[in-house]
Amino acid sequence: MRKQIVIVGAGFAGMWAALSAARLADKHQQAIDITVIAPQPELRVRPRFYEKDVQTLVAPLQPLFDVTGVKFLPGTVEQILPGCKQISWKEASGETHQCRYDRLILASGSQINRGSVAGAADYAFDLDRLESAARLEQHLKSLADQAESEARNTVVVCGGGFTGIEMALELPGRLREILGHDAKTRVVVVERGAEPGGRWSKALREVIGEASAELGVEWLVNAEVESVNASGVTLKDGRTLASQTVIWTVGVQANGLTTQIDAPRDRQGRLHVTTELQVVGHPEIYATGDVAYAATDDKGNHALMTCQHAILLGKFAGNNAAASLLDITPLPYRQEMYVTCLDLGAWGAVYTEGWDQQVKLTREEAKKLKMSIVSELIYPPKAEKAVAFEIADPLAPFV
Repeated sequence: MRKQIVIVGAGFAGMWAALSAARLADKHQQAIDITVIAPQPELRVRPRFYEKDVQTLVAPLQPLFDVTGVKFLPGTVEQILPGCKQISWKEASGETHQCRYDRLILASGSQINRGSVAGAADYAFDLDRLESAARLEQHLKSLADQAESEARNTVVVCGGGFTGIEMALELPGRLREILGHDAKTRVVVVERGAEPGGRWSKALREVIGEASAELGVEWLVNAEVESVNASGVTLKDGRTLASQTVIWTVGVQANGLTTQIDAPRDRQGRLHVTTELQVVGHPEIYATGDVAYAATDDKGNHALMTCQHAILLGKFAGNNAAASLLDITPLPYRQEMYVTCLDLGAWGAVYTEGWDQQVKLTREEAKKLKMSIVSELIYPPKAEKAVAFEIADPLAPFV
């Protein structure tokens, strides 16, 4: 019976896991069935969901899967049964199927948890999925049809992480386009830390502060949201912010499928993995991307929930799952180089290198690099077998 590798998810990690596994099987001329299960055969470019025209930020995967011999099944995995090496998945029609595996690669991603704050699930927008980002974009456009008011002109961004910053600093320009250049708009970031970007290097914090000040983005630090309703936000200290647009960017958690595997997880629900990305205690299951708590080096650093890490994690997971079926020595996951490139709206961008975030480029120079990364580098390769397999090698150069 042919060996089966099943991959859950078609995001950055899932796509690259499939290509990497197919590459190794092809290289050694071994027949392994590689199957990806996800709602649709497309890569949704989530790091760009703060931009406008969000519906265009997708890349088709079926042609790429076709030329590399990867099978795609449209559906959603609902149950993992490690004891019998099976999964249960459901089509959009509601029909349920069972699928066996010899190796499972869990690349099901992450989502925002809004359940801990009253009203957030009902009244706040988010950038978590293409559909929700599109709803936010449509809502922003509709503000032009609303009567002038403080609430209409105010956007509150809950959370000052990378997603919150990129959204917040994009908004002043976006709101001027929608409401007119003379509109008195207000963008407020609610951050529980003591200063903007407080968890990052001093140099990066200074750039974020400068850009925010220049664009007029306000920060409420040492602040936490108590509740969200149709009128805006109430903070835990009793202050209120009138707003028709509240955007939630905090509380990211690994996909809930991780709870179906009896294995240690971190506080974000990510599965602890070995250096080969096997789930601890489950050598036949590999975790990758946002569901993997993986060491990037021997210095105590771990992969973050970013496409930068998901891409390489996917390549290693796919390679190692195939290697285990081909009796080939696996490759230990390592990603010692860490960079950030943060979009700062009309101000420009900032590019840093290293875990200590040394600022290397700012403003237009960094913006050009940012656009190159998010519009070219992270997109899928051409639907050409040789090209795809060359890039899918986990040891191939990747910036």
